[in-house]
Amino acid sequence: MEFSQYNVNALMYITPRPELVFTEGSGMWMSDHNGKRYLDFLQGWAVNCLGHSPQCIQDALITQSKKLINPSPAFYNAPAIELASMLTANSCFDRVFFTNSGAEANEGAIKLARKWGQLNKAGAYEIITFDHGFHGRTLATMSASGKPGWDTIFAPQVTGFPKADLNDIASVEQLITDKTVAVMLEPVQGEGGVLPASREFMQALRALTKKHNILLIVDEVQTGMGRTGELFAYQLSEIEPDIMTLGKGIGGGVPLAALLCREAVACFVPGDQGGTYNGNPLITAVGIAVLKELLAPGFMASVKEKSDYLSKALLKLSEKHGLQGERGEGLLRALKLGSDIGAKLVEAGRDMQPFGVLLNSPRPDLLRFMPALNVSIEELDLMLGMLDSLLTQIMTQIKK
Repeated sequence: MEFSQYNVNALMYITPRPELVFTEGSGMWMSDHNGKRYLDFLQGWAVNCLGHSPQCIQDALITQSKKLINPSPAFYNAPAIELASMLTANSCFDRVFFTNSGAEANEGAIKLARKWGQLNKAGAYEIITFDHGFHGRTLATMSASGKPGWDTIFAPQVTGFPKADLNDIASVEQLITDKTVAVMLEPVQGEGGVLPASREFMQALRALTKKHNILLIVDEVQTGMGRTGELFAYQLSEIEPDIMTLGKGIGGGVPLAALLCREAVACFVPGDQGGTYNGNPLITAVGIAVLKELLAPGFMASVKEKSDYLSKALLKLSEKHGLQGERGEGLLRALKLGSDIGAKLVEAGRDMQPFGVLLNSPRPDLLRFMPALNVSIEELDLMLGMLDSLLTQIMTQIKK
C-alpha cells in the first residue's frame, strides 16, 4: 500500500511526521508500509522497555482478555492488586494509584501533595520544580515543567510552581516559604537533554525537604522501571522520597502509569481521585508481566553491563569525531554533538539503506538513546557503526 493511500489528514496535526506508516515491530526492530526495517533506538521514548511486541506482553493480553477487561474502578480486580503489591514490595512506598499516562500520574502527585498541605501545612500548595524539567502536557503539568516557551502556549499558567536549578541546592532553599508543600523533580531530565541529578544533590534535597517538613516527589515516568540500571532511579542516591510517579516502561507499550506514596502521605478521600480506565485488569496484567521480567535474576545486572558498554562506545565516537562527550544514567544516554546537527543525523539515519536507524534529538546539539532494556550487544554495535557513518557523512558536508 502506497503512503498516498493512507488518509493521514483524518488525524489531527500535532507534529511534523515523515511519510512512513509503521506496520510491524519485534524487539529492537520496526518495519514500515514498504517493508523497510529500522533499528529503533527511540522505543516509543523509553516506553517499550522490553522492545516491540515481546512475548510476555502478548501472552498477558491474550490470557487476561479472555477473563476480564474492565470491571470498573469501583471494584477491586486481581491483577491491579498483584501489581500494586509487587511495586510496594520492591520500593519504599506503601500505596499505589494506577493511571493511564505519566502526565495523569504527575497530575495526581500534584493533587496529593496539595491535599497533604491542606491537612498538614496550613494550606501550603506551592511545589518547587526545575528549569528544563518535563512533567507532562496537562495544564498543571505543563506549568510544573520548565520547558522554555511553555509558559505562554496556553496562558495563563496554573500558579504555584516556582523554578529552581538542577544540582543547585541553594536555588531550591531560597524558594522555600510557608506556602511550599513539596519539591518535584526528574532524577534525570530526559527532555531537557539527559541531565542527571547528582547523588550529592539528591541526598541534600532529601535532607532539605525533611528539615522544612515538605514532601519530595520524584517523577520517574522516564527513569523508572529499570531504565537507569536500578529498578527506580531514586535508589541510585540511596534516599527514600515521599511520592513517586511511573509511566512509559511500566506498561512496556500499553497505556499504564502509577502514582506511589508512603502511607503517611496517602490522604485522598472518596471523590478526590479516580479515572474510568484506571487500574483495569487488562493493562495491569501487562504491568505484572513486565515487572516479572525486570525482576528476573540477572536482568538488572545486564542493563548495567550494557549501559557501561554504550557509555564507553559513545565516548570513543565523541573522541573520533571531535564531539563533546556523553552523559546519562543506565540506558538513558545522550551524545553531546557540539553543534546543531541533531536533526540532520535523525533524518539521515532514517533514510539509510538497506535498513534505517531511528534516533532522537531532544535538543539540536544532542542525541538521546533509549533502547529496549534487553537490547543485545550486537544491536548496540550495529547502531554505533551506523552512527559512526552518519557522523562522518554529516561532518564532511559541514566542512564543504
